Amino acid sequence: MVVQEIGWDEDTDDSLRIEIEDAIDAEMLDEDAVDVMDAVVLWWRDDDGDLVDALMDAIGPLAEGGFIWVLSPKTGRAGYVDPSEIAEAAPTTGLTQTSVVSLGDWSGSRLVTPKARAGKR
Repeated sequence: MVVQEIGWDEDTDDSLRIEIEDAIDAEMLDEDAVDVMDAVVLWWRDDDGDLVDALMDAIGPLAEGGFIWVLSPKTGRAGYVDPSEIAEAAPTTGLTQTSVVSLGDWSGSRLVTPKARAGKR
């Protein structure tokens, strides 16, 4: 599985990063990678800019059936992002939010591209 990591900074959860890399049995690729990605891990904080723009950039290299995990600090933590911001940005970029999980000090929102309707290409 090819996974790209976007938005890494000193505040990211290194133990979570290690768990992801152990699960995929490889290192995550950085923001400059030009491969086709099965998934993107997007570390996102309140002051990181426009989430819609970031999601549009992250969608570009996604393989068909790929997905994006938006990881944001939990309530009360520096950089906290209101979950409604992620929920509102997803459909604007053509994505659907499928789940939200708690990951230590971070919250993860899984965003997927809608499946094509049968017969449509």
